[in-house]
Amino acid sequence: MSKLPAATRDWLAGPGLTRLWEAVRKRLESNGVQATGSLRLTSVSTQERNDLSLLLGKPVTGAAVTVRLDGLDTRLRASAAGLGLREVLEELGPPLIDHRAVRAGIAARREHVWSSLASALDASPLAGQDWTGQWYDLLRRTGVPRGVAPETAVRTLQQAVQVLTVLLGSEVGGSRGRGELAALATGSAHGLDDGTWLARLVQRGIALAHGTEFPGDAAGRRALWRLVSVTPDEVSSTVLTYGLRPVGGGWRERALRERAEHHAEAHLTPRDLYELQLQLPAGAVVHICENPRVVEAAADAACVRPLVCTSGSAATVVLTLLGALAATGCRFAYHGDFDWPGIALANRIIRRYGAQPWRMGAEDYEHLAARSQAEGIPQLPLDGQPVSAAWDPGLAPAMTALGVALHEEITLGLLVDDLSGQT
Repeated sequence: MSKLPAATRDWLAGPGLTRLWEAVRKRLESNGVQATGSLRLTSVSTQERNDLSLLLGKPVTGAAVTVRLDGLDTRLRASAAGLGLREVLEELGPPLIDHRAVRAGIAARREHVWSSLASALDASPLAGQDWTGQWYDLLRRTGVPRGVAPETAVRTLQQAVQVLTVLLGSEVGGSRGRGELAALATGSAHGLDDGTWLARLVQRGIALAHGTEFPGDAAGRRALWRLVSVTPDEVSSTVLTYGLRPVGGGWRERALRERAEHHAEAHLTPRDLYELQLQLPAGAVVHICENPRVVEAAADAACVRPLVCTSGSAATVVLTLLGALAATGCRFAYHGDFDWPGIALANRIIRRYGAQPWRMGAEDYEHLAARSQAEGIPQLPLDGQPVSAAWDPGLAPAMTALGVALHEEITLGLLVDDLSGQT
């Protein structure tokens, strides 16, 4: 219930005093909710002059009036309102917000985050190491990610110190899995997954401790973990391949050659790629496709040319394999879907590895579109925003004109012929 008498409240809430209360509210919320100082109202209307005269107990005759807040507070307490200025404002509207106190509280909580980090570092075996000061300064400059509460920030930073102590402290142990390390620090095996703030904090520390640049891609982050004998998950993601015949003498190389001789596909994990010697015969051309069905068809047809499948948008393990092959002098030929995501992926692969387009020109598209229509194959609408093909400026206009999306399966026979060495 309101503490103001009903008639008094109605009069105070009237239009003649609305601008006054708005100005007073703004002033109090900015000065620590203190009824001090004064404010000035200009362009005062006739109704405002009448109501202000009654409220202040003195005639207001001009177009402007200065109101002392301490005097107004005293006047209200002695009036029928019987409440001070702050209480009257809260009766007339929402509670006042002490913005000064809010800012001070935010600053105090922010400072607590960093003082807690400093204390955790000082109490850890990391204290005194050259890189820790750089790490602390870097984290202060970059700040806490948006949406992370101060208490969560304190906990995460302390977890980062705990993990870095295990990895870089005075009693560094042997090799360990990243999931195991995350579970010990956070209770979750996913606590150090790529993209988490905790993972970034720890990786920044590792990079500074080893005097190396912070990596910008997943492969670089894996290498950073290996610097401190942490093994990321290197077995769950795979790249689908066919016909790779590396010349090395290890069992992995022999196994790949044997699968190629038996026309069998191979799924390679990051761990395989880390251990394999991927030197192919000189001048080898590796074909790249987007869809696993191409690999399956190549194996069924006992094709002879090597093939790597991106299985869609090319995960890190795919790019790792292609990068390793490129480093040994392999050349590439790329084919993908004739839709806008397919063209975007083709652009990335062709630009990154200098690959040649493989049956990916405007003429190829128009021929396949006409053939599929003649064969009565249902036409798949081409949706989305057009993407220019870096290798053929005529491809995007041709696709836009026909408006048909063509997946690799439409080209399958021609691709298998190429991989069989028949063309």
